[in-house]
Amino acid sequence: MPRFSANLSMLFTEVPFLDRFERAAAAGFEAVEFQFPYAHTAAEIRQRLDATGLKAVLHNLPAGDWDAGERGIACDPARVEEFRAGVVRAVSYATALGVPQLNCLAGRVPAGVDAAQAHATFVSNLRHAASALKAANLRLLIEPINPFDIPGFFLSRTDQALSILDEVGADNAYVQYDIYHAQRTEGEIAGTLHRHLARIGHVQIADNPGRNEPGTGELNFPFLFAHLDRIGYGGWVGCEYKPATDTESGLVWLERMGQKMAAAPV
Repeated sequence: MPRFSANLSMLFTEVPFLDRFERAAAAGFEAVEFQFPYAHTAAEIRQRLDATGLKAVLHNLPAGDWDAGERGIACDPARVEEFRAGVVRAVSYATALGVPQLNCLAGRVPAGVDAAQAHATFVSNLRHAASALKAANLRLLIEPINPFDIPGFFLSRTDQALSILDEVGADNAYVQYDIYHAQRTEGEIAGTLHRHLARIGHVQIADNPGRNEPGTGELNFPFLFAHLDRIGYGGWVGCEYKPATDTESGLVWLERMGQKMAAAPV
């Protein structure tokens, strides 16, 4: 049975970030993930984790000015130094919070930068990040994002991500496989998970259309959850969806699909 983590950047958003930890624990989650911890000190977040007994399993590297619409800077040749400083900051947080893996968002290709230049910058930045993370015993993830939600995003397909990881050549670098994004871009979810399981470090879920909780759209999640068990996926499944109403009411999908949030240690 998959182990589910609550993505606090998507769930319980009606309360301040630090208050979401208690809500997640009360809802039955044993693990959490989030996009960015940097608006708070690591000590503040660590206190919430310790108070609730939750495990933090993932957060992102700094990704530029999110509120201004930036969605990553890793493919921007003009911001390499900013990216490298962000790696240092992210490793510091991950170490303090016990987070085992960090996700790197490629970002949109900047105006005036051609695809080859963006590609070379991304690969170089990933090599640097993978080396820094390996020294801290952390895994690096890269995430394909569908081009409908984020037009111009550099990394959009699983095969592209795998090819880039081949070029990077780091044994601690993996794909973050978001089923929602993959469904919108390429489909073939079960087959892709099976073929590339060894190279997938983390799985996230939301249904399509709407990016709401499982059971609200076209995806057959009971089949996919059973499939993850059959193929031996042992990681967390991040609930990165927008609740159709409120988070707690929406969690009935777990019961309907015969799932639970009980988790063993990673």
